[in-house]
Amino acid sequence: MTDSDVRRAITAERTDLAEILTGLDADSWNAPTLCRGWRVREVLAHITLPFRLSEPRFAYEMLRAAGGFNRMADHAARLDAAEFTAEDLLKSLWDNVAHPWRPPGGGLAAALGHDVVHGLDITVPLGLDRKVPEDRLRPVLDAINPQCLKFFGVDLDGIQLRAEDMDWHYGTGEILSGPAQNLLLILCGRILPDGSLHGLKANRFTRAGQRGRHRRHLPV
Repeated sequence: MTDSDVRRAITAERTDLAEILTGLDADSWNAPTLCRGWRVREVLAHITLPFRLSEPRFAYEMLRAAGGFNRMADHAARLDAAEFTAEDLLKSLWDNVAHPWRPPGGGLAAALGHDVVHGLDITVPLGLDRKVPEDRLRPVLDAINPQCLKFFGVDLDGIQLRAEDMDWHYGTGEILSGPAQNLLLILCGRILPDGSLHGLKANRFTRAGQRGRHRRHLPV
């Protein structure tokens, strides 16, 4: 994909998410997500944070978090979710569907991945039957590397991920399969609902295999 293609994909992904969120009821805004400790409103506060985060505020928040980006992001998401209404956060998303933000140190594929993964963080636990188009998933999946796995604390030793709905695989070993978007989520350290994956090691990445285990906050 060209840079222009990825930019169009980012705009389309944000637009799709905004349309989904427009139809949520009040209870759904307070529903849990795949980001432990964050409700839907905290995830949307995080997605839209770059659209309102000035350089001075970013520096201040990083200082407060002693240089820890994940601590800063968690604090900012909770603060903004408390300060802004759901309508405010949703308007911020609608107003910035074409915003040119890129993650620090990342490119357009990382920006697309940020929106895709956090959108799924919302829609999967809500049970919404939403399939991310392949042309948005592929550049994100193709950008996965060992550094990404290390960042998210994902151990795929002895496992090959194989998508059931597109021609894509990652790693070597025993096959763990599922929809490509579910595989992206486990690459980003998410724990999925039971039945989301197929293979002998599926429980390693689903709720059934996590019961009774301590789960850390995810990098964002």
